[in-house]
Amino acid sequence: MITAVYPGSFDPVTYGHLDIIQRSVEIFDKVIIGVLNNQTKTPLFDFEERVEMLQTVTQDFPNVEVVTFQGLLIDFTKKMHANVIVRGIRAVSDFEYELMMAQTNKQLCPEVETMLFATSAEYSFLSSSTVRELAYFQGDITPFVPDYVKEKIYSKMKEKRK
Repeated sequence: MITAVYPGSFDPVTYGHLDIIQRSVEIFDKVIIGVLNNQTKTPLFDFEERVEMLQTVTQDFPNVEVVTFQGLLIDFTKKMHANVIVRGIRAVSDFEYELMMAQTNKQLCPEVETMLFATSAEYSFLSSSTVRELAYFQGDITPFVPDYVKEKIYSKMKEKRK
């Protein structure tokens, strides 16, 4: 059984993330979405909200599990008994960073592989921070996130603007 971990902050989950998840579930027996608590960022959504959104938008994938984690990705990967780390790359700059991380993780745990998925062209520009900024200024985020997530974002942004 091949288990993959797809880590990220998912603040919020976008169609770019879902593209990587969809492709991963077709390859791996189990995909664990690791929701990172990144101490260097102030998220729009807390852990529970991000987990709930991911669980809702991935409910049709029986081989997906959503789990929160803190600390090193490689430690989380080992704890989940995963064989593979899945990462999406949008540009050359992403590739350089992800290659460095993959090589570091390989040194720390040689039995874990990293697979880099090139983001589908229609999402190559998309990031959670872009979605948050658009939503903050009341832009249309419909093309970038599922409707369920869109409503959560607009609601959260309405609170922030008050």
